[in-house]
Amino acid sequence: MAKLVFSGPVRYRLRSLLALQRVTLQTVFRRLTGRPIMPDWDIGFEIGVRFWRHQFTAAMTALRLEDGRKIFDSLQTETDDLYDVLIQEISEPKGTWYLPRHRRGDTTVLHFHGGGYAFYGGISRRHVAMLAHRLGVPVFAPDYRLTPEHPHPAQAEDALTAWHHVLSRVPAEQIVVTGDSAGGHMALMLLQSLKAQAEAQPALCVGLCPWTDIADRGDSLHSNDRYDLVQGWMALKFGEWLDPGGVYGRAQLSPISHDFSGLAPIYIQLGGREVLRDMILEFVEVQKTMGAAIACDLWPDMPHNFHAYDSLKQSSTEALAKLADVVERRRLPGDTGD
Repeated sequence: MAKLVFSGPVRYRLRSLLALQRVTLQTVFRRLTGRPIMPDWDIGFEIGVRFWRHQFTAAMTALRLEDGRKIFDSLQTETDDLYDVLIQEISEPKGTWYLPRHRRGDTTVLHFHGGGYAFYGGISRRHVAMLAHRLGVPVFAPDYRLTPEHPHPAQAEDALTAWHHVLSRVPAEQIVVTGDSAGGHMALMLLQSLKAQAEAQPALCVGLCPWTDIADRGDSLHSNDRYDLVQGWMALKFGEWLDPGGVYGRAQLSPISHDFSGLAPIYIQLGGREVLRDMILEFVEVQKTMGAAIACDLWPDMPHNFHAYDSLKQSSTEALAKLADVVERRRLPGDTGD
């Protein structure tokens, strides 16, 4: 069962609460008339997906992105899961350590949050706490600079700074770099930055529903719009904010255009109903052809960033359990190390 957490100005809290009530009524009516978005989703899950799609739309169409971020963060829906994690904020580099009270193995995770490079709300911070708890490892999440105020290369620079921070505490062979959505893009591009500077690679890179092309790629970018938390036009807008005017270009800033052979192994998890599905699967196939060490698991019934549903959904529970095993061993699924 989900609970509601409010923050920020009262007017945005009320606006979001009314939106949730409206989405709930619309969803109930649709299902009563035999028109669910997906027959295999329960009503609570459908309401959640439609509400977050509404919040993303309201945030990105606000007259000022500053207001959009407040709208997005004004009402968070959270599971009842409790995360036994100690939270320590640091100022240099700016970010947060999430330290589980019950540790599993000697891995340390560097995690880059999602949000299209433009948002960093409470939902993302809870997502990191969830990872630290479920994986049983310390996680460092940097407060990297956001677009459109800070376009590329700000995020690439901040990723390197965060890497060096974690590396000062833990050897590279014990570090797993992870990221969800745009954070997955950031994690993948960090491998390329480390390659360019002839630096050590992490033991493993994990992309959770990673953004692999900053432009229009794959039918699902639009055909899965009605099933997902985000929509195709949003991904394209995030790409414009990352590289305004195309100064650096699609090829330079899209992981799918790079060769990951010889770099850290890559493990990817994704949902079958997310808009990024096709570009992610194409990225996996391209990298396999190039000889990269890469593995991928898909949960057909899930939308983007489905891990956040944690114990509410069996698919999320399964994905997190598999992720915990991969992170603890620092190896791809099925890799015994022999």
